Amino acid sequence: SSGKSTLAIELAKQINGEIIGLDSRQIYKFLEIGTAQPSKDELEQIPHHLIGIKDPKDFITAGSYAKLVKECIKDICNRKKIPIICGGSGLYYRAISKGIFKDSSSSLEIRSKLEKEYEVLGPNKLLDRLKSIDIEYSKIIHPNNKKRLIRALEIFELTGKPPSDHFKNQKKITNFKFYSIYLEFDKATLIKRIIKRTKKMIDSGWIEEVENLVNRFSDNKISPIDSIGYREIRDHIENDTDLEKLISDISTKTQRLSARQVKWFKNETLDLVLNMSDFTKIDQAVNFIIKNIPKSKFSL
Repeated sequence: SSGKSTLAIELAKQINGEIIGLDSRQIYKFLEIGTAQPSKDELEQIPHHLIGIKDPKDFITAGSYAKLVKECIKDICNRKKIPIICGGSGLYYRAISKGIFKDSSSSLEIRSKLEKEYEVLGPNKLLDRLKSIDIEYSKIIHPNNKKRLIRALEIFELTGKPPSDHFKNQKKITNFKFYSIYLEFDKATLIKRIIKRTKKMIDSGWIEEVENLVNRFSDNKISPIDSIGYREIRDHIENDTDLEKLISDISTKTQRLSARQVKWFKNETLDLVLNMSDFTKIDQAVNFIIKNIPKSKFSL
């Protein structure tokens, strides 16, 4: 809810850029509203990449995503455009900026076993297991983040080492030098933006989007539907819960996600932090960015 997409589009217009999505959910089809994918109008204004290209049944790791980003960057640069990577996924950001660990791999058998345990034992039991093997990484994973929790345990079962150990020995996937821009809001303002956006998404047909997803994937074996908002709306549909309570629950959980994202990015090396309260218009923020980015970043 920080306005990343709007800012990225306006920046792209000014510097002859194209946008690459860096979002673990926006990459999937059929989740346009709930993942706040760029609108049809926005997609027509500026070319976007890695938005709505994967089937929800497809599993994608941070390493795989980083490789897709690398391919997009090369393609955009070959056409003499400036690549702008836009998103809030901390793990994916780390994968493209610092790399992935040497033994990064996956096992459908192990993942399937862990998914069954998640359903039978519950998320808190699996989080307790993660705490016992990696207390550091467990602090930044919410028990309801099924995909990341299961992935962390999968890594341990595959390699015998906790994820935090692997992150300390990451290898570069790309040799690109990024200029990172972080959008900052005070907590009260961000909460208001989150509530406003949640209401707008509901009004735009988010409930109907979830109904269509459930009907399309009747076995419910798709990880995106466990995302914040989607699981709450499923419960709303199945139990006919109060709409205002639904909006409140989604907003509260989104606020918690936001807090975890802030905590994550405080540990990253950032080139430019924008206090968005300093700007009354988007073009002011765009001009500030252009003024501060080293000119070498615009050379291809």
